[in-house]
Amino acid sequence: MRVFVTGGTGLIGSAVVAELLTHGHTVLALTRSDASARTLDTAGADTVRGSLSDLDVLRQGARETDGVIHLAFSHDFSTVETIERATREEVAALATLGDVLLGTNKPIVVASGTPHTGGRPSTEADPTPVIAGPLAGRGQAVNDLFALTTRGVRASAVRLPRTVHNEGQGGFAGQLTDIARRTGVAAYPGDGAQRWPAGHALDAAVLFRLALESAPAGTAWHAVDDEGDAVRDIVAVIGRRLNLPVESRPEAHFGPLGPVFALDQPSSSTHTREALGWTPTHPRLLADLENLQP
Repeated sequence: MRVFVTGGTGLIGSAVVAELLTHGHTVLALTRSDASARTLDTAGADTVRGSLSDLDVLRQGARETDGVIHLAFSHDFSTVETIERATREEVAALATLGDVLLGTNKPIVVASGTPHTGGRPSTEADPTPVIAGPLAGRGQAVNDLFALTTRGVRASAVRLPRTVHNEGQGGFAGQLTDIARRTGVAAYPGDGAQRWPAGHALDAAVLFRLALESAPAGTAWHAVDDEGDAVRDIVAVIGRRLNLPVESRPEAHFGPLGPVFALDQPSSSTHTREALGWTPTHPRLLADLENLQP
């Protein structure tokens, strides 16, 4: 299968590209820079220049390939405005891709997030939530794509946990690490008892491939290995590895994502493992954070 991939040089995207190529697929990857193009060329992928805002390029990529994996999203969480801008860009991109794929029965696998379900572990049967705030629109964009499954679009979603990691980097734990380096304190919101699910990027890449190859239209899958690590346990490792004090701080300390960081959001992947035969094999989050360097 020839696959159009957005976000192919990110933490997860680079693993997805390698996973696809290793299993006999070919890749056409969207790239915004010469450096990214060289990285993808070295990996063995073909490239097309553009960004998520270049809707004509997205149309071309989807038309010329047998399926799509969408991973691209700006991770500039510094202000509400940058988050809202990235969300609007993604909403338009998914609408464009869905329109191109109408009536083709081609697969499109989109990156989503595990939902918040009020303290119990979320499951694949839980609906994709439409939330308020700067990320509003992302969930609705996935739901709108799923609405096209009756019109010949084999859309599915891989829901990513709060932290997708590799070598101690990535996800919300990576955000906490960046904040700790910047402020000189490894901090958690509230009492730190809130639970975050996690998964390794290399395991997530396998799940994206499996969903592309065989997921039925309108299905969601959870790339979750750790059902829920207490945030204070995550921060304890970060503080020890960075030689920084570990303290509770108010939500405002964490910027625009502070309210999200405070949520208790465990998640299960039981159905994903049973239905798709997905078996995580790489280190879990707390072990992987031991790779952090001071």
